[in-house]
Amino acid sequence: MSVKDILRWPDPRLSRICAPVSAITEETVALTDDMLETMYAAQGRGLAAPQIGVMRRVFVMDTTWKEGTRRPQVFVNPEITEAGFTKTTHAEGCLSIPGITTDVARPNWVELMWTGLDQATRLDRFDGFAALCIQHEMDHLDGIVTFDRLAPTARAEAEAAYFAIQ
Repeated sequence: MSVKDILRWPDPRLSRICAPVSAITEETVALTDDMLETMYAAQGRGLAAPQIGVMRRVFVMDTTWKEGTRRPQVFVNPEITEAGFTKTTHAEGCLSIPGITTDVARPNWVELMWTGLDQATRLDRFDGFAALCIQHEMDHLDGIVTFDRLAPTARAEAEAAYFAIQ
């Protein structure tokens, strides 16, 4: 396992749609091990493969580790199958846009289907912060960053703040 460099916006790879993983291999397991190590080292709660330059539909998440025991989760070829109608606005940070948080409105729950490292297909519902984190990481797999979720004026302000601290 190793800590990888995290791409920073506006790296063009962060705007690309990722390809599906065709098979769970030793390489896939090694990738997710590296992603988890990188996420924890960066003090994050989620990390998508394109954030380390791997253009595949994989993300890792551990939304509760900062409050206690680590509970890492790996999602290969995830797909949101259903989402709540009620939206929650939350200040989101991003490891690829360090130092900036933006208010993003997202459904307060999602149902997700994905493949685990054991090659089993899973389906589960996620609420609250886990649902928000999943949607944030899914955006990365579709070439979307938090700035893309903002109204034009808010985006211009957030980008100016980002460039001012870089």
